[in-house]
Amino acid sequence: MTAPGSGPGRGPTARDVVEALVDPGSWRGWDEPFTALPADPDYREALVAARRRTGLDESVITGEGRIGGRAVALMAGEFGFLGGSIGVAAGTRLVTAVERATRERLPLLATPASGGTRMQEGTVAFLQMVKVTAAIADHKAAGLPYLVHLRHPTTGGVLASWGSLGHVTSAEPGALIGFLGPRVHHALYGEEFPPGVQTAENLHAHGLIDAVLPATALAAVAAAALDVLCGEQRPDAADDETPAVSAPPLPAGGGTPPYDTADSLRRSRRPGRPGLRGLLRYATAVTPLSGTGAGERDPGLLLALARFGPSPCVVLGHDRLPAQAAPAPLGPAGLREARRGMRIAADLGLPLLTVIDTAGAALSRAAEEGGLAAEIARSLADLVTLPAPTLCLILGQGAGGGALALLPADRVLAARHAWLSPLPPEGASAILYRTTGKAAELAERQGIGAPALFENGIVDAVVPEDPDAADDPDRFLARLASVVGRELARLRALDPDRRTAARRARYRGLGEV
Repeated sequence: MTAPGSGPGRGPTARDVVEALVDPGSWRGWDEPFTALPADPDYREALVAARRRTGLDESVITGEGRIGGRAVALMAGEFGFLGGSIGVAAGTRLVTAVERATRERLPLLATPASGGTRMQEGTVAFLQMVKVTAAIADHKAAGLPYLVHLRHPTTGGVLASWGSLGHVTSAEPGALIGFLGPRVHHALYGEEFPPGVQTAENLHAHGLIDAVLPATALAAVAAAALDVLCGEQRPDAADDETPAVSAPPLPAGGGTPPYDTADSLRRSRRPGRPGLRGLLRYATAVTPLSGTGAGERDPGLLLALARFGPSPCVVLGHDRLPAQAAPAPLGPAGLREARRGMRIAADLGLPLLTVIDTAGAALSRAAEEGGLAAEIARSLADLVTLPAPTLCLILGQGAGGGALALLPADRVLAARHAWLSPLPPEGASAILYRTTGKAAELAERQGIGAPALFENGIVDAVVPEDPDAADDPDRFLARLASVVGRELARLRALDPDRRTAARRARYRGLGEV
């Protein structure tokens, strides 16, 4: 399937990419042939030569195939055809394919390789990016997934339109990816572009793309992402109806020790306490996402697609880094990354799982100048009004605005030794008593522990730890993953209007007598 003339040194052709990506024998092309030739003799000669060299009639091919058995619409760019440039014919082909995918309710995967706009066609070619962008916006507005895999190179108007709109975006290793190509930069400014900036790896490090993937891994990763993004609910194979949460929570007697707030504070801070990464080991179809998609990423926030039992979901939460005993503080970039996850859930009608486990928001000049308080406010507004089903899990520490920003949900669970407080108890003690020595006493009075959260209607149920999740993390996490899957499935079965109205009423009436 290799195109004629794709000799050594070139990357895979559009046909090569399609062949490697789709299930064998499943590809079906959609393209009507283009035979018209331009009047300009130089352009006509270049176009004829490109057709002869590549065996294609334009710089993009479109069609339908199966990835992991799922029907998917595809658009692939061919850099060997006039640098993969987009003119009127290629723009029309792309729009036709996107619109067909939308009509037929197919997820869409694009894998561009392009230098951008076709200069031989000038401004009218430049404007093709508007109509392609509009078609993709309509596709996403219809609740359909859009995946992008950027190939070497992807620059200019292609990156600034259909290359940057994916729900999930990956790139091939070492790919040149940037708005202004290095050759153009040198011609315009007389200097080389700084090395290492326009690379897939650097963009991943800065939160602009989600993964750097070799071609051999793309099909499996795309299949896993679509398993979640397409949102099908699976039958729950678990017939075990053993109670997984306690309500009312943590009763004394029956072998359950009485609740002690100071003890829970200590246990929530144990280095071996399992966190969100551990929980994701008990999920399937996990696809990590990275950053805001707008040049920021925060080590304090983990964002992923995952499936818990029958339920696909977007997962976002505070992350216990492997090298740290405590969760990293959450900064404004982390909240912008969280809000990206909320948008994906809203776009596709996917349940959203938020996980709280933080000692507090970042306290720094950078956080203040980055708009931390405003991002907390926006996160609260987004969560309270989100049309998708929402489940919050308070897994460990829940200190301050960094915790509150992920709290509002249709249903809230808490682990037995989890807690939620306006500040870390030591900080609250310092405010009231000018000492941290009364932290445990104040925490008890403030009602930050799981039983008080339940009694005050902040938490709906408590997951037992028997007696401490850090002592037997695997057993705890397996049980917790089962609870999460069932809760998400139940939330998804509710009438959406009633569910969102109940969420608003819940927080409107909280604490009122």
